[in-house]
Amino acid sequence: MLCVTALGESVRKAQQLAYDTLVPIQFEGKQYRRDIGHRAVKR
Repeated sequence: MLCVTALGESVRKAQQLAYDTLVPIQFEGKQYRRDIGHRAVKR
């Protein structure tokens, strides 16, 4: 298990930074949630 967190000026920026950090991390069977913070981020 790996936990990635990020801080930003807004929830949206912190969410994007966290997901951007995930992209280069690669290993067999990689899975991650794609709904973190979705309720706080108005689309």
